[in-house]
Formats: sequence, structure tokens, C-alpha cells
Amino acid sequence: MSLHMVKSVPSPEEIKQAHPMEKELADIKAARDEEIKKIFTGESDKFIAIIGPCSADYEESVLDYLCRLAKVQEKVQDKIMIIPRIYTNKPRTNGSGYKGMLHQPNPENKPDFIEGVKAIRKMHIKAIKETGLTAADEMLYTDNWPYLEDILSYVAIGARSVENQAHRLTASGIDVPVGMKNPTSGDYSVMLNSCVAAQSKHTFLFAGYETKTDGNPLAHCILRGSLNKSGQSIANYHYEDLKLLADMYEKFDLLNPACIVDANHNNSGKKWDQQPRIVNEILHSMRHSSDVKKLVKGVMVESYIEDGNQPIGGGCYGKSITDPCLGWEKSEELLLSMAEQL
Repeated sequence: MSLHMVKSVPSPEEIKQAHPMEKELADIKAARDEEIKKIFTGESDKFIAIIGPCSADYEESVLDYLCRLAKVQEKVQDKIMIIPRIYTNKPRTNGSGYKGMLHQPNPENKPDFIEGVKAIRKMHIKAIKETGLTAADEMLYTDNWPYLEDILSYVAIGARSVENQAHRLTASGIDVPVGMKNPTSGDYSVMLNSCVAAQSKHTFLFAGYETKTDGNPLAHCILRGSLNKSGQSIANYHYEDLKLLADMYEKFDLLNPACIVDANHNNSGKKWDQQPRIVNEILHSMRHSSDVKKLVKGVMVESYIEDGNQPIGGGCYGKSITDPCLGWEKSEELLLSMAEQL
């Protein structure tokens, strides 16, 4: 057997008992979940900002960043719903690079999955206690969901996972919004068919059980740009792209048509400092078309305390060790500017 079973992993119930969600925190999450739901159903006209580090690396600097974010949320709460990015696992499969807190609770140390799961819950719970903000994370592995289902307020399915049946079926049983990114090919039909699957009822095998789901009416699209066959970035945040998606939504039998636009990745060509310009163009398109305004519910921004990125162990506090991010001063300015435009 080429797969070597190293050690058993504690059950979600065991991990939750070690790091439980107190009732007060569960109530905060329930209230935020309801407010976020109303944005996707159209009952609220608030705009969503999913913003934070490319990857949550060091607990101290992540919580520092989130506390700053919470102060801005107070200033823009009438217009913007901030959902912080606390992305704890990254799709690094080539043997190099940081694979996220799930694998390495401390980036400098060797992988330890069990300690990683504990570190994730501990950080999320501490974040809610200190800021009152519940977060978004990417579901890179479907098996992780039972460990985090009582904590997260938003889930993203990545461009390389969106065609995967397990991700689509698991999304159908999640009770918070799940964003389906367009694949790296840029094919809108793949993304929309993922939403169809996620909004449908299913019976399937999950975590050793026959599992039934009711479908997730809050499954929606995320535009993140694409790559051509030469590896060049192709943006899909422009007015014509948004209008095309609005038109295509009409051909699919989907509840709550919605789109979040990722201002980084292939939309920016990995040029992190272009994110404010891209967000401003999206807001301009929303002012130009009622269809686009109705469709676009928010944006994603990769942001941290310091501009850019650095290698693991680089020593600069609050600077990304994966993809480069927009620094705090620019991020705060962007959020305040967004509120003024909405």
C-alpha cells in the first residue's frame, strides 16, 4: 500500500470540545449570518467586503489585523459588511511553499495536521471574541468542514476545486453562503453548473456516512479572472464581463443570483497594488447598470498589515508569506472610499 496511515485524527466532536464555541459567540455568528444572508437574497443593500491576508499565518499578526478591521467596520457599518479572510490552507502541491495553518500551525515548523486543526479553531474563536467578526475561509479539503461548520460565515470554493464533485456536493449541505470561483479556464458555464449542483439536494457518502443535503440557496459565483494557454492573466471584472454573467444567470434555474468579484489573482495579474483601481471600476459599473448592481454583492481583497510579501521567516511583522497583499493604510483608505461611493 503506497498510502501510509500515520495516525488517527481526533473527531470533530473531540476538537470542538477542546475549543468550544461559547453561546455568546454562537449568537454573534447567528446574527451576522442572518445579515449576510439578507444581502444575498436582496433584502439588504449592504455591500460585502471579504478582505484579509492571502493566508492566515501567525496568530498574533492576524488578530492585530482583524482588530484594525473591526474599527473600520464600525465606521462603514451602514454601507459595508466586512467578512475577514482567515484562509487557513493553501493549494500548494508542488512540494514548496507554505500550505497553510492547517498543515503547519507555525510556518517554520514541520507539518502537524492535528495541531493545525486545533490552531485554526483557537484562532477563529479568539477572533470572534476580540472583534465580533466571523470569517471566510476556502474549503480546500471537504473533510475539514465538520471541524469548522459552527465557526465560518462564508466559504469559498477555489478555481481548481470548483469542478470537483465532492466540493459541489458538500457545498449543498452548508448553511452559509458558498462562493464558486470560475475555473482557471474562465468558463462561466462550469462555475454556474457548480452553483446548480450546490443549490440542489443530494445523497452521497461523506466522512463515512450516507449523507443527505437540502441544497444551499446561497451558493453563488465568484469572478477571479482566468489564464490563457500561454499562462497570461485574463481579467473578468470589466463591465462587459459582469453584464455577461448577469445575462447567463437568467438561463440557469438558480435562486438568489449573486456575484462576488475577486480583485486580485488573475483579475489583477497578481499585481496586488491594482486592487483599489479594480474595486473602483466595479463600483463604477454598478452605478452604470441596475442589472450589474443587483448582481454584484461584494468584492474580495487580499490585504495585510504591510504591502507585498516575503519568504517564510522573512522577519517583517504582518507581511504575507504567500501571495503579496495590499498594506493596511491602503486597505483602510479603500474601505472608506467604497463606503463613500455606495
